[in-house]
Amino acid sequence: MKVYFDNAATTPLHPKVIKAITQQMESNFGNPSSTHQFGRHAKSLVESARKSIAKQLNCLSNEIIFTAGGSEADNLILRNAVQNLGVKRIISSKIEHHAVLHMLELLKAEHNLAVEFVSLNKDGSVNINHLEELLKKEVKTLVSLMYINNEISNLLPIKQVAELCKKYNAYFHSDTVQAVGHYNIDLQEIPVHFIAASAHKFHGPKGVGFAFIRKNIPIKPLLIGGAQEHGTRAGTENTHSISGMGLALDLALQNLKNDIIYVRSLKERMIKGLKNLHVAIAFNGLSADLDKSSYVTLSVRFPKEIPMLLFKLDLKGIAASGGSACQSGSDKGSHVLQAILPSAEAQKSSVRFSFSKFNTKEEVDYTLKVLKEILS
Repeated sequence: MKVYFDNAATTPLHPKVIKAITQQMESNFGNPSSTHQFGRHAKSLVESARKSIAKQLNCLSNEIIFTAGGSEADNLILRNAVQNLGVKRIISSKIEHHAVLHMLELLKAEHNLAVEFVSLNKDGSVNINHLEELLKKEVKTLVSLMYINNEISNLLPIKQVAELCKKYNAYFHSDTVQAVGHYNIDLQEIPVHFIAASAHKFHGPKGVGFAFIRKNIPIKPLLIGGAQEHGTRAGTENTHSISGMGLALDLALQNLKNDIIYVRSLKERMIKGLKNLHVAIAFNGLSADLDKSSYVTLSVRFPKEIPMLLFKLDLKGIAASGGSACQSGSDKGSHVLQAILPSAEAQKSSVRFSFSKFNTKEEVDYTLKVLKEILS
């Protein structure tokens, strides 16, 4: 049996998206910047996707900027905050994605930016009281906190954080890569200034994503060249992927309520089965709390370091990860787990299982059976 439980790393393309992208690649090769009919057709596909995404997020279409993915969107936003908006301090956390953390290191070195990290509770959740204390300092500030942690699955109380930022006149950026396509996000209800998203996290193509930048916030491009994306991102648009992303988001939200119930049931089944293995497992962060974590991801820690655990799972056809897929090949371990766990606990084997609507209960049961064999 082949089991793919690494959907937090990337999701399989939806069959309807594959079909649509294939058709676009075959018939729509025009450059969206060209004025002839081939170019106009391509441009109409790009703008149709922009309008569709904006409608799903309840924002303006000109607030959506297409990028090569979530990392570029994060980079675009953070660099502009410092270089263009006059931000002197960024408040973040030590468990953010490296697209944020590494950019903060760079901006600190280049611009003498003040970087402060909000305290985390033992379960990895943000200490809201400490965040408010930090915000009381009168300096032009941006807060950058992810909506859903990509490793431990914790949900940020995003509206509460947005309201705090509004209260203290700070910009708010949230990496929502693990949330867009999995939750209904209303950008009129949540006063966030910037978000980042990536299509391949919701059954769309890799190499395409978007930044939401609230209206009247001036943005300068990272990539210099043409005037594409309202002058905020040079380069010929990836037409078929942008179109595929728009369709993928529509499909992801089309039957979301039932999809959440189903995927959550898979996670519940995995939690129950892991507890019945009769080994002293622990769940990282809030990932086993179905109300305070994403229904997609579960991070489990085993009693000891189990050599080659992921490899052993792979040999049985089971794909999972030890943390963020962006860390694959690194021997540094998970910076997220190191930030929230005592050193001895962080050294133990942890596995991140992440589910989608294309997974089955039989796959959960098979994985539990394999784990039992490995641990016995």
